[in-house]
Amino acid sequence: MMNLLATFPWFEMLGTFVFALSGAIVAAHLRQTFVTVCFFAFLTGVGGGSVRDVMLGQEAFWIADPYAGPVVLIAALLAWFSPVRWWEGRLLEWADAIGLAAFAALGTAKALSFGVAPISAVVLGIVSGCVGGIIRDVVAGVPSILMRPELYVTAAALSALTATVLLMLDMPRAPALAIATVLGIALRGAALVWRIELPAYSRHGSDPDHPTSA
Repeated sequence: MMNLLATFPWFEMLGTFVFALSGAIVAAHLRQTFVTVCFFAFLTGVGGGSVRDVMLGQEAFWIADPYAGPVVLIAALLAWFSPVRWWEGRLLEWADAIGLAAFAALGTAKALSFGVAPISAVVLGIVSGCVGGIIRDVVAGVPSILMRPELYVTAAALSALTATVLLMLDMPRAPALAIATVLGIALRGAALVWRIELPAYSRHGSDPDHPTSA
């Protein structure tokens, strides 16, 4: 038991769980079947990491991982059986913020471990953090979280860039990823609370019906 606790990829599975949970909540809000809830959880939980691995020329991380599938299933079960009031308000966005920051940091670290150049590693980290949520929203047929006015991609970029700098300074992996994740969550959370936005392209005049996120 102690050996299992020591070897369990806690950080990786935290990112998978919260992203899978956000996908499952969306499906539950749409009053879908349990199978569809699981499908949404799976797509959101592993989507970003799968795209990252394909771009790295590697097998998708969840295929050989004995924990990813059960973690996604637990997230789906939690969304299915828990009271609806748990997921009211902005909890979905906060769960998405945790997954965004964690996967951005993890994706960057994995890219660097394969010898990818730092800037490219940051890009892959952003892909890891953002793509799962984008896939979830596209499949659900709802406006993408990417298009919300509050900072989103910028929060993923902060996590990815922080992870790159700290890892290149030879900081141990765990604290480097933890710091990068906390900073990303903090920026995304601040954007949600205080509606922090970057200026949108406005050369042709403002269009309040088409907000953009950065």
